[in-house]
Amino acid sequence: MWSGPRNLSTAMMYSFGNRPDFEVVDEPFYAAYLKSSGVTHPMGAQIMAAHEDDPAKVATACAAPPKQHRYMKHMAHHMLDATPLNWTKTCINIHLIRHPARVIASYAAKRENPTLEDIGYPQQSVLYKKIGGLVIDSHDIRENPEMALRTLCAAIDLPFCESMLNWPAGPKPFDGIWAAHWYGAVHRSTGFAGPEEALPHLEGAAADLCEKALPHYEALKALKLEIAGAPAPDPAQRD
Repeated sequence: MWSGPRNLSTAMMYSFGNRPDFEVVDEPFYAAYLKSSGVTHPMGAQIMAAHEDDPAKVATACAAPPKQHRYMKHMAHHMLDATPLNWTKTCINIHLIRHPARVIASYAAKRENPTLEDIGYPQQSVLYKKIGGLVIDSHDIRENPEMALRTLCAAIDLPFCESMLNWPAGPKPFDGIWAAHWYGAVHRSTGFAGPEEALPHLEGAAADLCEKALPHYEALKALKLEIAGAPAPDPAQRD
């Protein structure tokens, strides 16, 4: 599952992680990305100390056969030019997208002054062109979690499991060490939040950033999986 940050990605990981037939890996390339890029992130030193930072070793682990199914949560911007991608050929690749206005408003609350590279839209566009796959919009998941997940499971020939709709509150054993900084809200959750409200109003640099990210989002949105039984689009919906 490929996405950018603040994109419903952790909730989706918890959804699949609550299935009895899945093992879960949380952002395995995060430490390697920090080491290679030199980017400063909250808890950066702790992340690199606690997680594998050699991208080749991470890629080998990702390619190892799972016991049954493996869910891997990946950030598109973690995949630098030299990061191995051959292992993706044996995976079902799904790209989770979200309107940039929502991502920027959420991200800025955790880390000030995000850049276009921080939120991963150009990298996800490039990655999609390289590896292809399915596209699913977090707006659709929030609108009707069961129908969206049933549709996604059908598209990848995976039986739907009711346990995907809820999970126990609190940290999970597969969380990365960065959960202490980023996962507060999802740790308080026991399922997907309800439908999203109107898009947040952005001003200044945040609005400029949204304009730069929007073409990447719109291009992938045009390819998204259509949710079975979804109502006709609401003309008032500003996504």
